[in-house]
Amino acid sequence: MDIYFVLPTISTSFIVLSAILMSIGIFHIKKGNVQTHEKFMTLAAWSALLFFIIYVSKTIFLGNTQFGGPESLELYYVIFLVSHIILATTGGIFGGVQVYTGKKNKLRQHRKFGMTAATIWFFTAVTGIMVYIILYILYPGGETTGLWNAIFHQN
Repeated sequence: MDIYFVLPTISTSFIVLSAILMSIGIFHIKKGNVQTHEKFMTLAAWSALLFFIIYVSKTIFLGNTQFGGPESLELYYVIFLVSHIILATTGGIFGGVQVYTGKKNKLRQHRKFGMTAATIWFFTAVTGIMVYIILYILYPGGETTGLWNAIFHQN
């Protein structure tokens, strides 16, 4: 196993962990357990941050992996990937706002956007896992290259 496979596996694991921890946090707030909710949501945020740090580090130092599947599926993959990137960016922003409003005790705002943020993050986690499976399990072997080349398969 090489670093081009290990780092994405580790980062994807942190996204899965983040989604699990967030689910537990949501369960606890629905039961009225505010302190337990806060603990699990904080752990979920740290897990998401670790994902982001590993992902950005891999992108900067090693590059991104291009789609290694058949050309007939490449356009669909790019559309899916761009949708995932938009979701992830939106989810990250919403998540940051949720952490801020929760920690600052701005509970009206926190409650107002909580389930929207959680829903976006769950979709981000699921689509992120799907990207991982496509790039490293279903069609392994795509070249590792710069970010834009990986997305748009430019040589």
